[in-house]
Amino acid sequence: MTGQGTDPGSFRDPSGFVYHRGGRVLRQVNAVYREEYDALLSSGLYRELVDDGLLIPHRELTPDASAARDCYKLLEPEQVAFITYPYEWCCSQLGDAALATLAVQKRALARGMTLKDASAYNIQFRGGKPVHIDTLSFERWREGSPWVAYRQFCQHFLAPLALMSRLDARCSQLLRVHVDGIPLDLASRLLPWRTRFSVPLQLHLHLHARAQEKYRAAPSAPTGLKMTLRNLQAFVESLEAAVRSLKPPDPRSGWSGYYEMDSYSPVGLQSKRSTVAGYLERTAPAAVWDLGSNTGMFSRLASARGAATLSIDSDHDAVEANYREVRRTGESNILPLWIDLVNPSGGIGWNNRERLPLADRGRPDMVLALALLHHLAISQNVPLGMIAEFLAGLTRRWLAVEFVPKSDPKTQLLLSSRVDIFPSYSREEFERAFQERFVIESVDPVEDSQRVLYLMQART
Repeated sequence: MTGQGTDPGSFRDPSGFVYHRGGRVLRQVNAVYREEYDALLSSGLYRELVDDGLLIPHRELTPDASAARDCYKLLEPEQVAFITYPYEWCCSQLGDAALATLAVQKRALARGMTLKDASAYNIQFRGGKPVHIDTLSFERWREGSPWVAYRQFCQHFLAPLALMSRLDARCSQLLRVHVDGIPLDLASRLLPWRTRFSVPLQLHLHLHARAQEKYRAAPSAPTGLKMTLRNLQAFVESLEAAVRSLKPPDPRSGWSGYYEMDSYSPVGLQSKRSTVAGYLERTAPAAVWDLGSNTGMFSRLASARGAATLSIDSDHDAVEANYREVRRTGESNILPLWIDLVNPSGGIGWNNRERLPLADRGRPDMVLALALLHHLAISQNVPLGMIAEFLAGLTRRWLAVEFVPKSDPKTQLLLSSRVDIFPSYSREEFERAFQERFVIESVDPVEDSQRVLYLMQART
């Protein structure tokens, strides 16, 4: 099926595809995948993975006119609240996604099956934990076969993890350029020399990269080593050890301790928390995006009230600290994401639609833009009117926004190293610009502070 509604990221696999109909997400299983799909169910692997939270569940539907002629099964998978991509994850999220993929592969091998691909895009976060979403990734394992997805696993998971852990977290943004994972020869050249003394990295990255280069120039590449089941299981365990060895550094940036510094007095912080909580009670949003969330203090006000909450920040250490708290407490309604709003995730891959821009993947009922405006307007020179337009394009209805005046210590800090070229940055201009897109519903000064909170409703 290639008609309207087909998911733009679901065209490469001949086994089937995903499409959208009437707000529902459906997956067609093509006839060519019949035997493998039946084996997945009859082996007990599907039920085991679903019961353990490692695979998204689905229900089978009766194929109808929306299915193509070669349809074997029509599935309706459980929907994931929000689709994210690996270049939007912090180091610990990518590591947990890698371990989830290897856990799925280990379970598959134990039941006579294997993953035929190991794309990071097959993992999403549901209830704060990684889950595999591609039911068509499985095939029966043939005696002696190597893991055909080994190279892809290394490019999608091991290479970016090694670069994030051993070099710089920002290296994961190479995934935005290399849609099928970071090339191993590139990762090998970028990694510090000392990583060659790490047995797992030497084996799975450096020697792997050399082997790829060698056989790329050869007249014909080998089909792969023959591996017994025990050999293959040990091989997967060695990959697991490699992933576990790539610990992210402890968060240490200034912004990850933002609220513990001098941004608010205890009275001011409590005033802000109380006001934002009141906004959430008044509006009762089902979905919230907290932009510039830092470590997620205000995201948790939304998630605690049942809102599915994206907690978005441009600082990796803040997102890392946020995700570790999610993992520690088992929070299920909050998803930290590492996204720079000035350069958010754009469309990449085939026709720039295989991986969708941030704004094309959903719209929340409410956007929180707290202590964000002055960073966009002064640090990044984005006019207030353009910020209002951007926020209006994101939210379905509500906006909670904080205005931080020039006299505020944090704004003064931003201006300390540059000429003040922002004569229009004032509360009056802010209100004028935002009232073109929003109706102001409430104005609430933050106690013991010069800051002001606004609850706004988007104009129709």
